[in-house]
Order: sequence, then structure tokens, then C-alpha cells
Amino acid sequence: MQTIKCVVVGDGAVGKTCLLISYTTNKFPSEYVPTVFDNYAVTIMIGDEPYTLGLFDTAGQEDYDRLRPLSYPQTDVFLVCFSVASQASFENVKEKWFPEVRHHCPGVPCLIVGTQVDLREDSMGNKPRKNVKFITTEQGEQLSRELMAIKYVECSALTQKGLKNVFDEAIVAALEPPVQKKKSKCLIL
Repeated sequence: MQTIKCVVVGDGAVGKTCLLISYTTNKFPSEYVPTVFDNYAVTIMIGDEPYTLGLFDTAGQEDYDRLRPLSYPQTDVFLVCFSVASQASFENVKEKWFPEVRHHCPGVPCLIVGTQVDLREDSMGNKPRKNVKFITTEQGEQLSRELMAIKYVECSALTQKGLKNVFDEAIVAALEPPVQKKKSKCLIL
């Protein structure tokens, strides 16, 4: 069975672990536990072929800047995450995460993922919370073009809105990298 390695990076507390747990178990975790490193695996069918989708969760905190790249070798696709409710995490996609991933794994496809979209509206469909300037879909798409990411996608691990699409797009990116980019897996020598 073929394996697709998908590594999830982004600032701490943007919802990376919730994204993975919600996708793999269909349940939203009830408490926040900062991740050092964890991985999950799901079997998916692509056509008639079974694949193992290996999902690697990483710590976003600066304390793990030296440890985190140890999870990068042989990566097929990266999900670079930020919270749509956090301007700082959005800026770090450009300032920290893309440079880190491109340095260690040039040529490996990256998707930018806006998480926690449920925070834009509460459950009653009311306006978003006051004093929070949310990142718009257009801003995410613009950043994706600027950084030449494969795509910009959004989701909510809480409501599962857009969740399956994130991983469907990651699988497509891993299996069919754009023609202009050389297919290469991440190697740290």
C-alpha cells in the first residue's frame, strides 16, 4: 500500500491538532493540549487503490524550532495553518512557516489552511465577535498566490465545514504536483 506523508505546521493554538483529530475520528477534542509531535494514519481509497495517509502533527511553539524539522524528511505535502481569528498567525505563514518549509523541503507542495472559520459567525448566525479582525478568504487566497502555494483552503474542525476538502486537496497535491515543479520528497542530509 502506498503512503502519502502530510505534515501540518503553523503557530501554536491555531487548531492543527483539532484539525487532525476531527478529520480522523469525526470528534472535536474537548481540551487543549500543546503538541510536541504526534502522528495519525488513515486509509483512503483513490480509485481502486488503497493509500495510507500519514498525518504528522507538529508543535508550533518556538521552543520546538530545532526539533520540528526532524519530522520533515520524506514529506509529500505540507499543510501550513493559521487561524482566521489571528492576524499574528496569518503573518507567520509568510514570515516563519513558508521560509522554514521551503528551506528544509524545497519543491514539496504546500497548501495554506485557514482554520477556525466557525469563529467568524457564532452558532446563531450572528455577526462575528467584536474587537476581532478576521482574516478574509480573499486575504488567504492573495497570500497563497504571493507565496506560490498550491491552494488556499479554509475549514472548521468544530463544525467540520470544509474539513474533508482540506485533505482531499492535500492528497491531490501530493499525488499530482504541478508540472512546473519537480516532484521531490523532503530530504534533510
